[in-house]
Amino acid sequence: MAVARDEVTPDEESGRSDGERDAGGAGVRSVRRALDILTLLTEDRPVVSLREITEATGLPKTTVLRLVHTLEQSGLLWSAAGGYTAGPGLWRWAHLARTQWEVTRETRGLMRGLADRTRESVNLFVAHDLHRVCVAHEESPHPLRHVIEVGDQQPLWAGASSKILLGDAPDALLRRVALASPDGEPAVAALRTTAREARRRGYAVSSGEWDDGLTAVAVPVTGRSGAVIASLSLSGPSQRFPYEAVERFAADLAEVARLISDQGFSHPLTGASGSGPRGTARRA
Repeated sequence: MAVARDEVTPDEESGRSDGERDAGGAGVRSVRRALDILTLLTEDRPVVSLREITEATGLPKTTVLRLVHTLEQSGLLWSAAGGYTAGPGLWRWAHLARTQWEVTRETRGLMRGLADRTRESVNLFVAHDLHRVCVAHEESPHPLRHVIEVGDQQPLWAGASSKILLGDAPDALLRRVALASPDGEPAVAALRTTAREARRRGYAVSSGEWDDGLTAVAVPVTGRSGAVIASLSLSGPSQRFPYEAVERFAADLAEVARLISDQGFSHPLTGASGSGPRGTARRA
């Protein structure tokens, strides 16, 4: 993993007073550097050595030692054989995030049943600013399948779920989404058309819009007010999504989405009311 290097040399930083460092944004740089170190830890690399940290960040060893020591004191890193691993402080934060983010057992059960019946991956997305965020995922049993992690963000300008989530988006939000896309402002009209078509039809389809060779079918999940607050989708290799399968998948998705909606689905990103803030970038 490549990590952004700092533009300020160690000599320049050491020559500053505390006040000058704060004024120059060194406090923010230190936070960024610490986060850069933590992001080196992955499931495939649960332990990272001091040498790996130094090489990945491009920082002097003395700076790395100081940052690592601070992270250890905060419980965010833990000394282990061969280097450093995630500390107990991260476990506390992870537990908090899980209790806030995890969908109900009933919703997960419905999604698992859908994945078993269709043999495709099932995803639940909510809108957040200019992205859609995966808040639940159940994998297909196929060896070749679409894999996404809970918490992953994808842009709202592409994908079946985006069309669902933008179903009644105001023009201001559509324009912001378009400006973030490769096509820029000219994409506003296309976004509006596809979102309205998805709302009229009750489901949306995308093929290769975000990932080459990937097709997705998505339907809305509604809150208590009837507003769309999430998108439930099936995704997988395009060759397993012929037209007749898409129609069947859409019907199965709609039934499961109705059951999830009837359970009173809500999520922190959709707002406390479960209806989603309307007319803003956070609207789902």
